[in-house]
Amino acid sequence: MTRGISSYTKWVAAGALAACVVAAAPAAAATTPTVSCTSARAGLADKLKRDITSAVSNRSGTIAVGLYDRTTRTTCTLRSSTAYDSASVVKVTVLATLLWDAKKHNRYLTDREVTLTKAMITKSDNDATTKLWRQLGLTKIKGFLSAAGMTQTKPDANGHWGLTRITVTDEQKLLKLITAKNTVLSDNSRAYTLKLMGQVISSQRWGTPYGRPSGVSWHVKNGWLQRSTHGWRVHSVGTFTGGGHDYTITVLTHGNSTMNYGVTTIQGVAKVIHRDLAAS
Repeated sequence: MTRGISSYTKWVAAGALAACVVAAAPAAAATTPTVSCTSARAGLADKLKRDITSAVSNRSGTIAVGLYDRTTRTTCTLRSSTAYDSASVVKVTVLATLLWDAKKHNRYLTDREVTLTKAMITKSDNDATTKLWRQLGLTKIKGFLSAAGMTQTKPDANGHWGLTRITVTDEQKLLKLITAKNTVLSDNSRAYTLKLMGQVISSQRWGTPYGRPSGVSWHVKNGWLQRSTHGWRVHSVGTFTGGGHDYTITVLTHGNSTMNYGVTTIQGVAKVIHRDLAAS
């Protein structure tokens, strides 16, 4: 078990989430959601749709997927607007908010902030995240979400950053911001974010990087949290470049019986995406 898992277990045991243990279940869809893909590369959309559908077809729980490849203008989505408790993937949003706010005030991060952000992203340190979340406050966090167009992301009203409600749509928006020039985050901010996501400790490099071809660089942030409703939430967001591609992957899951079950589900999806893009 990693430090992040242990910290969350203690947090839940301490009753920090007691006031909001029961999360609202996503509204039932009239029909079972299906994978939707489009691509400028002939045949790629159909292949990805078929293979992602196969990867999730025998998995329990609720799975949401997002893929975007700039090179082939390929997009795939599954349950793109279904909301999940963020767990630790929200830490990328916390970092982005801090960098966005620092840019607004034309300042560099302090030594303290550098130490906290490194621990938050590379080791998924919860204490560091809490300090930064409190420093920023909801006004700044919501300000960044507005600037980023992340309209579906809803911070928890009681201050529990791990219960921020997120969607594939918004996580993909965030990954696009940190991987291409834009007016929200400076080039230095984007480089710093990717640097930290590329230094995640080895025990937390599971998820979306799984199955990537050699020569493809990765940047990842994962999240995991067990609650009394919907079992384990297990998520992974990642960016990848190389092999003639420049792509981002988001996989969000809940209803997992164990953390490892969720990890396996995510890696099953990631494996076919990497394989199909590499072959295109």
